[in-house]
Amino acid sequence: LLEGRDVLAQAATGTGKTAAFALPLLSRLSPNASPRERTAALILVPTRELAMQVAEAVHRYGKPLGVQVLPVYGGASMENQNRGTLNLQSVRTVVLDEADEMLDMGFAEDLEAILAATPKTRQTALFSATLPARIVSIARRQLRDPVTVTIDREIVPAGESARVRQVAYMVPRAHKMAALARVLDLEHPTSAIV
Repeated sequence: LLEGRDVLAQAATGTGKTAAFALPLLSRLSPNASPRERTAALILVPTRELAMQVAEAVHRYGKPLGVQVLPVYGGASMENQNRGTLNLQSVRTVVLDEADEMLDMGFAEDLEAILAATPKTRQTALFSATLPARIVSIARRQLRDPVTVTIDREIVPAGESARVRQVAYMVPRAHKMAALARVLDLEHPTSAIV
């Protein structure tokens, strides 16, 4: 990614993908970009939760550089996000994170439309836990001579258990969402099933 190459990466959730794409992306940003070139990178993820998580991580990594991060997702006011317009012509890097999940959720046409609105000269990184034919097909169409990287899942030795911690909280129904948000803020898990 630092060399500007396109990347096709197969990596499970929790293997450090966000840092793997965010840090090279930040290092390639132009610090003196004009206002018209401010949207330099676009990271597409399948869920609102992941959008907020990735935005927070990129904000944290990019804070010393003065980088601004804007998570845009459905179900929120356009006025608070981008007033209904987003110029993608200055995008230099596009990251597709959890690409297989995006396709499973029916976002294939949306992905293609968004990618079509970005410059052909962009750098593209596609991350997916699995590489089914649909992902390989998108990679062939959207990536230029990509480097392929595969990160194996952690192997748990026989007799040992995976590093999984299960926790249950008994909370009155009216307070469930607030409690969940608080727990996730405090625990800050790498990955979680709720």
